[in-house]
Amino acid sequence: MLFLGVAIAFGVAGFGSFLRALSTIGAAATLAVGFALQDVIKNFVSGIFIFTDRPFRIGDWIEWDDNAGVVEDISLRVTRVRSFDNELLTVPNGELIDGTIKNPVDAPQLRMKVVFGVGYDDDIDAATEIIAEAADTHGEILDDPAPSVRVAELGDSSVGLQSRVWIEDPNRGKLTRIRSEYVQTVKERFDEAGIDMPYPNRTIGGGLSLETAEGVVEPTSTSS
Repeated sequence: MLFLGVAIAFGVAGFGSFLRALSTIGAAATLAVGFALQDVIKNFVSGIFIFTDRPFRIGDWIEWDDNAGVVEDISLRVTRVRSFDNELLTVPNGELIDGTIKNPVDAPQLRMKVVFGVGYDDDIDAATEIIAEAADTHGEILDDPAPSVRVAELGDSSVGLQSRVWIEDPNRGKLTRIRSEYVQTVKERFDEAGIDMPYPNRTIGGGLSLETAEGVVEPTSTSS
């Protein structure tokens, strides 16, 4: 009512053009503030979605875009994630909601896939048995679901045997340790069985043949 009364008074006094200018400035200011607050409002709303949908919780290991780490704090505007290099990442919630978030520890069990390359001349059945036995004898690899080994790829220099095993109560450190122990055991047993694990190599052929020595200029020595 006060604003309306002031507007009528200015109009009666002949300040109509001033009011139009004032309203234009007000509209422009409102638009500028709206743009400035757009990201803030977006992150705030995204924070509400994170609290309600719970795609991750504090302590979870998450991955998004090319980043990964453990969630340390969730607020309405940002989420703080500790990277595995011990860096603190402050991530706007809108960035997390707009992208795809991978949460490997959401379930009590996690499947781990490892590909072992063996030579084309090696016994695939024997290699498969060694890979499966190494999983069976590892104390932290589950029997149920049972480990499985399948031919996954035919590479340039090796046959890829993919092992799929499951671990319980996963976290990044535990997954890395079990994977390392498992791969080392398979490598040692391959060595004992004489099974090759070839690495990619390239053979470069060709050469230079000189049919005649004509045209070859020998260096000359100069004396000072």
